[in-house]
Amino acid sequence: MGFTPVAGLPMSTRSGDLDPGLFWYLARTEGLDPRQFNKMVNSESGLLGISETSSDMRDLLGSEAHDVRAAEAVALFCYHVKKWIGAFAAALGGLETLVFAGGIGENAPAVRERICDGLGFLGIELEQNRNAANEWVISAPTSRVAVYVIRTDEELMIAKTVRRVLGLGGQKED
Repeated sequence: MGFTPVAGLPMSTRSGDLDPGLFWYLARTEGLDPRQFNKMVNSESGLLGISETSSDMRDLLGSEAHDVRAAEAVALFCYHVKKWIGAFAAALGGLETLVFAGGIGENAPAVRERICDGLGFLGIELEQNRNAANEWVISAPTSRVAVYVIRTDEELMIAKTVRRVLGLGGQKED
């Protein structure tokens, strides 16, 4: 994410990075005003906008074999994640560890496999059975990069941060 949650990767309903000129183009050609544009990039884009059926990766994976739009949404998501991994690896001078977390990262072995496919030049190699079983370590023993699936509770972490920022609760960390 960047200045807003719209920036970065395409998500369930958010567009991800867009050319700044898109707003001007859509304002001229479609008569979109700022509120409509904001609604479009926050609530009607991403996986939902591409597939035109669902914002849920589970649904898209289940229907991609017979729904070209669902397949395009999955492929675009995997492409963008792979691109970001490559960009960060370049900025960092390589990788030692790659972590998958969140709903898709924790629960979609097929997506993790597609993202990592072709990243062998970075030292990423998955162990297929571990990946399919959603194990904690999914990298192959020969992989130069450790690849993990780490369970998260994003809502709990947000709540803890809000409590801390507001000075609620005791001094101890829950």
